[in-house]
Amino acid sequence: MQRTTVITGASDGIGAAAAKILANPGDTLVLVGRSAEKTKAIAHELECDYFVADFTELDQVRTLAAELSQKYPRIDVLANNAGGVMGHREVTVDGHEKTFQVNHLAPFLLTTLLIEKLVADRATVINTSSAAHKVMAKFDIDDLDAVKRYRTNAAYGNAKLANILFTKELQRRYGDHGVNAVAFHPGVVASNFSAESVGPIKLAYSSVAKRFLLTSAEGADTLVWLATTEPGTDWTPGEYYVRRKLTEPSRQAQDPALALQLWEHSAAMVQ
Repeated sequence: MQRTTVITGASDGIGAAAAKILANPGDTLVLVGRSAEKTKAIAHELECDYFVADFTELDQVRTLAAELSQKYPRIDVLANNAGGVMGHREVTVDGHEKTFQVNHLAPFLLTTLLIEKLVADRATVINTSSAAHKVMAKFDIDDLDAVKRYRTNAAYGNAKLANILFTKELQRRYGDHGVNAVAFHPGVVASNFSAESVGPIKLAYSSVAKRFLLTSAEGADTLVWLATTEPGTDWTPGEYYVRRKLTEPSRQAQDPALALQLWEHSAAMVQ
C-alpha cells in the first residue's frame, strides 16, 4: 500500500537525512521546511512534494495543515521534527516565547488540526525530543513563555520535555482511536539547528566540536526506524526511544497530570 509521510524540519539536519532514506518509489514523501531555497532543493533532488512554513508564525502552521489535509487523501506518518535552540528571549508575532513555539506549540497545533485525518488513517506521529529534557528543563506550567525567567538551555530543555508530555497525552487521548504517538532523542548531531543559539549549546555545536558529533544520517536512524516499522510490535506507542531502544524519560515527563495540564494550556495558547 502506498504510504504518505510528512516530515517537518526537512530542509536540513536529520529531517533532510531521514527524507533521503525514506524517498521510496511508490510512496508519497512530503517535506516541510522554513527555508524555501533549501527545502525546494532537497525536494527536487528526491522528486517529492514540499511546503514552506515558518513555525514562528502560527498562521503559517494553520495554512500548512489545511493544505496537507486538502491535498493528501491519507497521512500515514507525521514526523514533527522542526525545532531549534534560540539565543536571547524573543517573542513571536503570536506573543509566545520563540523556543517554546517553534519546538512545541507549532507541532502541537499542526497535529491537532490534522487529528481527524491521523485517526482515520491510523497514523504514526513521531516527535523529535532530546535528552536535554533530563538535564536542562526547569519546567513551570504557569510560565511556559518564560516571562518570569529565561535561560537558553532551560527554554530548550522545557520544550523538549513538552514534546514527550505531548506524546504521552496524544497517545492517551487518541491511542484507542488509531493514532500511534512516539518521541525519540536523535543523539547530539552535527547540524545547524543551534545556529541562533548562544553560550554552551552554541559552543557544543561549534566547528571544532562537530568532529565528535553524530552525522545527520546517524541522528535520523531512529526516526526512520519508527516511521517504517510496526507500532505495537516493533515499538511501544506513547513511549520515548533512544538509539531504537525504549528509554525511561525524566520523572516529570512521566507525569500524566502535567501532560494533561500542558495539553490544556497549549490548546488555549494556539486559539
